[in-house]
Formats: sequence, C-alpha cells, structure tokens
Amino acid sequence: MMLSPREPGQDLLAMAEGAVAAMEGLLADAVARVRGRVAVEGRIVAGLFAREQRATHGLAWLATYVEALRQLSAYADRVSATGHMGEIEELVIRIGFGEYLAQIFGGIPMSQTEIVRLGDMGLTRNDVSGRMTAFVEALIASGNTAQRRARLVELLRAQHDSTPGTPALDDTLEAVRDEMRKFAVSDVVQQAQRWHLSNSYIPLELIAHMADLGVFGLPVPEEFGGMGLGKQAMCVVSEELSRGFIGVGSLGTRTEIAADLIVRHGTEAQKRQWLPRIIGGDVLPAVAFTEPANGSDLASIRTRATLDGENYRIFGTKTWITHAERADLLLLLVRTNLKEAGYRGLSLLLAEKPRGTDGAPFSAPGLTGREIAGTGYRGMKQFELNFNGFAVPTSALLGGVEGTGFKQVMRSFEGARIQTAARAVGVAQSALDQAIGYGEQRQQFAMPIIGFPRVSDKIAMMATEVAIARQLTYFAARQKDAGERADVHAGMAKLLAARVAWAAADASVQVHGANGVAAAFPISRILGDARVFGFLEGSSEILAQMVARRLLESTH
Repeated sequence: MMLSPREPGQDLLAMAEGAVAAMEGLLADAVARVRGRVAVEGRIVAGLFAREQRATHGLAWLATYVEALRQLSAYADRVSATGHMGEIEELVIRIGFGEYLAQIFGGIPMSQTEIVRLGDMGLTRNDVSGRMTAFVEALIASGNTAQRRARLVELLRAQHDSTPGTPALDDTLEAVRDEMRKFAVSDVVQQAQRWHLSNSYIPLELIAHMADLGVFGLPVPEEFGGMGLGKQAMCVVSEELSRGFIGVGSLGTRTEIAADLIVRHGTEAQKRQWLPRIIGGDVLPAVAFTEPANGSDLASIRTRATLDGENYRIFGTKTWITHAERADLLLLLVRTNLKEAGYRGLSLLLAEKPRGTDGAPFSAPGLTGREIAGTGYRGMKQFELNFNGFAVPTSALLGGVEGTGFKQVMRSFEGARIQTAARAVGVAQSALDQAIGYGEQRQQFAMPIIGFPRVSDKIAMMATEVAIARQLTYFAARQKDAGERADVHAGMAKLLAARVAWAAADASVQVHGANGVAAAFPISRILGDARVFGFLEGSSEILAQMVARRLLESTH
C-alpha cells in the first residue's frame, strides 16, 4: 500500500538525496582506487589503462549509475515542486532507486555476461560498508518490492500510452512532442512492419512530410531557414519517431550530424549551399566515416584524397554507411596528408553525388557500392562503398582548412550520442508498449498473462529503466543546450540507453513467448533494431573507455 501523498513525497526526496550523496562518496573512493592502478605520478599510463579495462570500464558504469540516480532524484524534486508527484512517478522513483542501489552493491551488468563488482575497482569491505547509509539501506529494502512492481503495472494498464519519466518541457517542446507522436501513430506505426519485412526504403513522400513538419531543421539557426531549437527538441523528435520505427527516427540523425558540422565548421558559402536544402528534405545526407579495418579508431582512417587540379581524387573503402545509395551528400572523412599517419592528417569533405535507385544505385564515376544485408535497422539500408578516383571539388573541404576533420567529427559526437540515446529510449518505449499490449491480450489459464508476477515484473522494470534512461538523456541534452561540455554525460546517456533498449526488447520478446520471434509480430523487428545501439555512434566499450578516462583525468 502506498503511503499518504504528502508526507511520503518529502520522505522520498530526503532519502533519494541522501542516497545520492552516499553514492557520490562511493564513486570518489572508486576513482581514487582505480587511478592508483593506472596512473604514475598523476598521469594515466596507456598500458596500465588498457590492462585494467575491467576496473576502468566498471568505473564508467558505476559513474553512469550514480549520475542516473542523481537525475532520478532531480526528477523527484521537479515533479514534487510542480505538484505532479503522482503514484506512478513515486513508484518509478522508489523502484529505480531500490534496484540501482542494489546493483551498485551487488554487481552492475555491463552486458549480459559481464557483471562488474565494487571489488573489481579495488574497493574494500570497509570502503563499501561505510557508504551503506540508512537512506541506502531503506531504499534497497523498500524500493523494488513485489507489491510496488505489481501496483506500477496495474496503473500502467489503466493509463494507456503512459510514458513514465517524461520530463516537463516548455510549451513549444510539448507541442513538438504531441505533433511527432500524432505523426508517428498516423503515418509510421502501421507501415513499419511492412517496410521492415520487405527491406523497403522509407517512402520519399513520408520524408517530404517530415521536412514539412520541420524535423530536419530543428537545430539549424533561423537565418538558414531552421527552427533554432536545441538538443532537447531533437531528443523529443528522435524519441517519438523511433518509438514508431527506428528507421524514421534515424533519418534525423544523419541530418543533424550534417547540419551541425556545417553550422559549426562550414564556410559561409557551404552553409548557404547546403543548409536550406537539407532542411527542406531536398538533400539527404549520409555519414561516411567508418572503414572495414578501423571501426571506432577513426584516427587510423586510410581512405585517401589526393589533389588533382581543382579536385580531390578519393581512393579507399567505407563501410556500414547508412542511406548511402539514396544520399545526395556524403560527409566523407579522408586522409588528405599522406605523410601524417594520425588524426592530424584527416579532413572532412562535403561530397556531392547523384541520388541512386535500386536499378542504378551508384552512377558517379569512381564510386561503387554493395548493400550489407542485416536483420534489423531497416528503412534506409547499409552499404559498403568503394572509391577509385571519385572526384570531389576542393571547395567541398569543410571549413576550407585541411587537417581539421578529426576534431570536427569528434565535436559532433556529443550531439549525435545524445540523439542516439533518445532513439534508444524511443525503441525501448516501443518494446514496453508491445509488452503491455500483448500481455493484456494474451490469455493463459483463464487470465491475461500480464497478471502473472513474472510477466508484470518484467514490465515494471522495463518501465522504470526506460524512465531512468530518459532522465539521463534529457539531462545531457540540457547540458549541451546550455553550452557546457557534455561529452561524458552524452556518453553515459548512450551507454545506459543502449543497454536499456536491448534489455527491454529482450524482455518483451519473452513476454510474447514463441510469438516474439514470429515475423508477423512487431517485437521481432524491435529486437533487431534495439541491438544496434550497442555500437552506433561508438560501441559501449569505447564509450566506457572515454567516460573512465575523463573521470580519471579530472582533478576532483
């Protein structure tokens, strides 16, 4: 039974704040212990850092959990202050704190086969016991209980289309969310499974509709025809569209990366040439960074650009390039300085190409490609591209200065990772929607299966983790919008949201039973879609590496 609405809210806020303070102390202890393993005279030693990956990556996950709890506590403060602390909100907060605190002390799943424990980071029993405060003990004992989980699912069943943990936004962003949700329901959801099963492109008519809705111009300054909104707006759009179908939600990713790079680094002529056409949907961009041999190691790119009069001639191979056939513009990361083996030799080109069709996918001289068949993430198709003298004008060099491409791309990853986290939240929410709907409809032993504890427990934890990932993602977006450095929190948001999306999809498949892998059921598509988040915009391992290094290099 829930406690009275006024007193328990205040009690919960105090417990949450106290637990966060204790976990911040635990994290500080862990940072000190791990730093002692990988640093000499205060400097990180690369060999030691690589050898201690379990400790360093575990530290990143611990920090992600602490930040997630901090943002869950901040969410509790906000909904309480505005009078929106309803029973669903309180249950999500209590269950979330109870579970994540228990995992911190018992073991955090970095993946389904890797559980990192505090001892892996060098923390002793005394270190740990000193942080097990009364607030922490109370939340672990009373937070994630069977009664709370059952009650949460009961309320979710009664309130259709509920999205716990959705942040309160201003009127403009709330209107954007409402419009995107209506569009997804009316134009996307009913077609998504057909597009997936036939491996079809998302229709150009729908892309034109998205352009009319302003999807491709959200972050672009108004002087170029955009809406001048920030990363929170992009999170709203990405989440709602991905909830309908990941392919539709991901159309905006390429646009945002392209527009962000051009706005930040392009010459005035490049901005005038490309931004209005991208916003209007007349130009579809594709990002061509990855190569077969380097994966996440972009500094080792081999595709080269050699000067030939007024053109660069491109030679090399790019892989896993989304929407490459249809794209009118390739953001092409190449090596323009062949004498420089590292990141300083890289440049970014705005390479125009003819839009292809299935009959004639690549018609530009010096450019060929092949589709990479996949089980999920459909609607745009993935390609391997081979360049053999493909010509790009020297005027297409982003910013007009060679050797700056790597830094340009790295700066774009903050926004891209926040948006990818929002896409993962949308896919996770879709998996939750499917689980609730199927659990209500499917009868076994004369009752809906959602009434069985092992089914409702899955749904309760899905709802709670989606809410937590949502809070962390929007926090990173607010940081970015405020002009603050957001690489760590963007990495944390994407790290957690990717795992939550996969866990939610997997749990929803289990709720469906054998039907979960039947092609006719949307959850079979959602499972494949969810899995890609573990490596989009940087693998989970790369993100953990980045977060850990930043933590260990900081002075606090």
